[in-house]
Amino acid sequence: MSKARLRFFENSVNQRHITEADRYLYSQEKPRYNLVVIGTGTMGQEHMRVAVLLGRARVLGIFDTQPESMDAAIDAHAALCNDTPRRYADLESACNDPDADVLMICTPNFTHLAILKVAMASGKPIFLEKPMATTMADAVALRDAVESHSAFVQIGLQYRYKAQYREAFHEARSRCSLGRIHTISMSEYRPPFLDKVGQWNKYNSNTGGTLVEKCCHYFDLINLMAESRAIRVYASGGRAVNFLDFEKHGAHSDIDDHAFVCIDYANGIRASFTLNMFCPDFSEEMIVVGEKGRLLTNERFDFHAQAPTQASLQVELGENGASRRTGLSYPALIEQSGHHGATYFEHIALMDQLDGKAVECATVEQGLWSMIVASAAQHSIATGQAVSIDDFLQGQQPPVRL
Repeated sequence: MSKARLRFFENSVNQRHITEADRYLYSQEKPRYNLVVIGTGTMGQEHMRVAVLLGRARVLGIFDTQPESMDAAIDAHAALCNDTPRRYADLESACNDPDADVLMICTPNFTHLAILKVAMASGKPIFLEKPMATTMADAVALRDAVESHSAFVQIGLQYRYKAQYREAFHEARSRCSLGRIHTISMSEYRPPFLDKVGQWNKYNSNTGGTLVEKCCHYFDLINLMAESRAIRVYASGGRAVNFLDFEKHGAHSDIDDHAFVCIDYANGIRASFTLNMFCPDFSEEMIVVGEKGRLLTNERFDFHAQAPTQASLQVELGENGASRRTGLSYPALIEQSGHHGATYFEHIALMDQLDGKAVECATVEQGLWSMIVASAAQHSIATGQAVSIDDFLQGQQPPVRL
């Protein structure tokens, strides 16, 4: 049993009441699947950590072009379990290890398409971190290439697994508590981008722009809640505080640090998104309003106080039913494993797919649409004009086929 899972086991109570879904946390059986993690920076190490905690797969091997990143990943992994992952000398070796069951691509955004092509040649299932690409041309090329892939490709849009959003979708779509939905509003307030190897995330050419790199999560959530396709986007944003004087190898940082985005959907739903990346702490919110009531989700992480994340859901129905406010959480060890527990449940979906089960996870098509909205918003900021999605897609080189 891994050290992380053993700690969970020892600290748990009423273990005889565990569910079938939880049995992997307590099992001492050998993991069924082997993962190869390509890219061992912050996100790659989070996936390694979550794989150990879940226990349904082991990290067979790792590859990164930066040896120091692999060193750090090996050290972090050793603190959790006794397995030592294989270190591959090159990408081809990592992708074609006959013992590997699934490849996880966690490299910088601008490398995704080239790495995916090598990975697909193996015929193995693939997990690809968000955003799927940095340009519409690469995103469409990736979508088209995946159509001929013999195995599945899952996109790493894990915010849909956060506790408050799972509950929000249950209220809005399963219980239909709000009736017909008319407006959706989301916001994120947070500190600036973290450091990355080579500071690649400080440049639009590497990220696709802040709304693509950071906010594709939120556009995915808005698209899912709207259950429709965006037809028009208007955005205003720019650079106010972050990295104004940052320079590397003679190139000045050009990423936006705040934005306001408005989205019209084909079914009449209107949505908005607010981003601010020069705040001291982290908070995000979703507000959904329908003909019967309003739903609010809130998440706050007091970074400076190092207080646990606080998430909640509020349903306001007035005369239409019972209103309530609910605090939400996952078990502490799961929340601490990464992205407030969302990555853990994303891994469950990945493992279930390997088991041949039908799951709800981020598809390549959904990843493409999160990029379409984000890229159109970046274009709107650049031009100062509202953007028709049809015109935007037809204006790409080559034009985008949906």
